[in-house]
Amino acid sequence: MAMTENDLAQLEVLLGSAEVDGNPLADFRQRFPSLSLTRCDASDMGGDEPFRTYPGFNLYLVDGSNHCWRITGDPAVATGIIVAQHR
Repeated sequence: MAMTENDLAQLEVLLGSAEVDGNPLADFRQRFPSLSLTRCDASDMGGDEPFRTYPGFNLYLVDGSNHCWRITGDPAVATGIIVAQHR
């Protein structure tokens, strides 16, 4: 299921106002039941460009529609997100 503009707006609020040491996605599964979530450190993402950057986090969109996942910039094909925390 693709991400909607409403989904992106909700993520914007969650990540844009989150404290670096907090857990902004504690209720992620309730808010976004059809999306997968992966959390990692920003250094784990290598040279991939984030979809959005926030004070404490980078947001990446993931397309898992094929056998292998890939980072995408297109919310219409995104099936999940990666939230990479800045340290």
